[in-house]
Amino acid sequence: MGDRYSFSLTTFSPSGKLVQIEYALNAVSHGDTSIGIKGTNGIVIATEKKPTTPLMDDSSIEKVAVLCRNVGLVYSGMGPDARVLVDKARKSAQAYKREYMEEPSTAILVKEIASIMQEFTQSGGVRPFGVSLLVAGFDETGPSLYQVDPSGSYWAWKASAIGKNMVNARTFLEKRYSDSMELEDAVHTALLTLKEGYEGALSESTVEIGIAYLETTTNREGHSIQQGRFKRLTGAEVKDYLANIA
Repeated sequence: MGDRYSFSLTTFSPSGKLVQIEYALNAVSHGDTSIGIKGTNGIVIATEKKPTTPLMDDSSIEKVAVLCRNVGLVYSGMGPDARVLVDKARKSAQAYKREYMEEPSTAILVKEIASIMQEFTQSGGVRPFGVSLLVAGFDETGPSLYQVDPSGSYWAWKASAIGKNMVNARTFLEKRYSDSMELEDAVHTALLTLKEGYEGALSESTVEIGIAYLETTTNREGHSIQQGRFKRLTGAEVKDYLANIA
């Protein structure tokens, strides 16, 4: 009787659970650890990047993705599933910009991603996405950090961790996080959190970092304006941050 509910996505078990969603969370818990921290002037998301073999070109592994000018994400879990969600999120961001002539807010894009993930928990012939996401963005409301889980649930966080070392990482963040933390401090804290649970030495080839911040640019009329921006840090930039925590 138990197997009947374990293999059915659209049937609740007698205890009120959709067991396949729990299995999807198990897939997330086997993924590399990812960290997100909200600062007063920006957001940082960071993750481990481990090639399965020394023969693999680690430059081809990208776990931090830019969705639009001001929003990006990092994932823990199954890479192919994350790739599908990233593609769908980018299309949604482009459709929003084409309609309203501005970048979508972080909350709007998160809601769109969560709706896609939720749809895959109640449809026949599909399975839940085996990933959790940390979505970081900077819009007119300021910096925002969200976590999205396979069930389609999402929440705003000050700091969060997903992946195999999630419990220890969150405990570490609870001790180190401060509401007055700025972006530079947040980057250092994210790296220290990853370092706590990482086997071996961190390097620019084993860590990926993305930051969302406020950037001063010039509009078409030549006026200076401030806009949110998300970017992936280069290997050289990551190396500089790692040198500061050595």
